[in-house]
Amino acid sequence: MNGDTLYSIGELARRTGLTVKAIRFYSDRGIVPPTGRSPAGYRRYDLDALARLELVRTLRDLGLDLTTIRKVVDREISLAEVAAAHAEALAVQIRTLRLRRAVLTAVARRGSTPEEMDLMHQLAKLSEEERRRLVGEFLDTVFGGLDADAGFVGIRRSMTPELPDDPGAEQVEAWVELAELSQDPDFRARMRRMAEQHAAERARGDGPVVRRDAAALVRDLVGPALVAGLDPASPEADPVVAAVTARYAQLSGRPDDVDVRRRLTTLLETANDPRRERYLQLLSVINGWTAPESLAPALDWFIRALRARIPR
Repeated sequence: MNGDTLYSIGELARRTGLTVKAIRFYSDRGIVPPTGRSPAGYRRYDLDALARLELVRTLRDLGLDLTTIRKVVDREISLAEVAAAHAEALAVQIRTLRLRRAVLTAVARRGSTPEEMDLMHQLAKLSEEERRRLVGEFLDTVFGGLDADAGFVGIRRSMTPELPDDPGAEQVEAWVELAELSQDPDFRARMRRMAEQHAAERARGDGPVVRRDAAALVRDLVGPALVAGLDPASPEADPVVAAVTARYAQLSGRPDDVDVRRRLTTLLETANDPRRERYLQLLSVINGWTAPESLAPALDWFIRALRARIPR
């Protein structure tokens, strides 16, 4: 074929796979105008028109609108610019579809009610900015206004969920439950109380700063007693209790007396809230972290042991 070859609409349709009606539509819109006319007045198109039509078909298959296509074929904007913008738009659509798939999978697995499904969908489809705002408001309630030197910047960061762009059903379920939990007023108050207790411990000027979390201290020192099956109220548990309270008193710069034991009991009772542990478990699922070790057995045991040894 040479550059003077002209095609009828029917020939273009056979070559491109488009319908005659579609080609006529693009021609009428001026997107692929005819090169000329036959003696009988029929439209004729050259090789440039064929190539232009192939480009239009490809761009339409990719979902571009006619206004953008016209600008591309008329070289008002570059194909690279359009491709980049469209790729980003498709990425958003893909993330949305993946999230919907995860929600539906979670609903199917849980046998959710219509109300639960609606809540899951509403919470799951929040944008990243909206999710950050929801969790940020919860963390502001817990840590807002407290001394930054108490390590709350790192703690806050470690308590922030990051739902990935392509979450699994378990991650969506975990995010929804965590979002609901973060809005529980009683849970917020409990977490705030924990933060204030921690800040107060760090701020006391009567001795060294408590650099280890009291719950972690109990976990490490009570483990052998749990394995051995010791009764927390038995005399055999005395050395374990004494080791924990002595270490806590040393770190806090106070004498190991009844007041210290009462203060430690209050700290541990506040920390031993199953909702706090559940929050951390959900956080590990959302962020893809290793599931945290449960502190509940050690805390339960030690709180019982302390109560048995504190005068009423």
